[in-house]
Amino acid sequence: MDKLVITGKTPLRGNVTISGAKNAAVAILPAALLIDGVCTIENLPNISDVKLSCEILEKLGAKITWIKKNTITIDCSNISCTRAPLDLTRKFRASYYLIGALLGRCQDVQVGMPGGCKLGARPIDQHIKGFEALGANVVVEQGNITATASKLTGTSIYMDIVSVGATINVMLAAVLAERNYNYR
Repeated sequence: MDKLVITGKTPLRGNVTISGAKNAAVAILPAALLIDGVCTIENLPNISDVKLSCEILEKLGAKITWIKKNTITIDCSNISCTRAPLDLTRKFRASYYLIGALLGRCQDVQVGMPGGCKLGARPIDQHIKGFEALGANVVVEQGNITATASKLTGTSIYMDIVSVGATINVMLAAVLAERNYNYR
């Protein structure tokens, strides 16, 4: 559609608030785990995936304060757990971002297989391949994903297929990884 033409006697007036992007929010919230302190996230959409993400972060030890309807502060200085509640992580697709963030921060994580919408096959093999390239050991069994590493080291990673989610997730894991001085 090139344009929308509205005709009538009453002129349109008012304000519309544009909600934040769901796909950005569900990746940004777990990214807060990489900060050993407080961060503020604004313009969060008021959706169940955001609420579930916040609930999981709180169960991991984060302190979340709602400043406004769509603005929160997250204090991740007291993360005490790397085992995400399996019943919650299985409720939505983007819970896999917890793997990258917790692996990056703690080198140890257990998350339930992502669930949520049934939009067809959405394998996480590229995520796992990236984590393993960084030095993690990843085991998928009985609906759980466990990833551990004695250390993560930056490297060149090739993805077999285009995957925005896998790219974000591997970047989350790599943020705090040791630098590979042999890699340019």
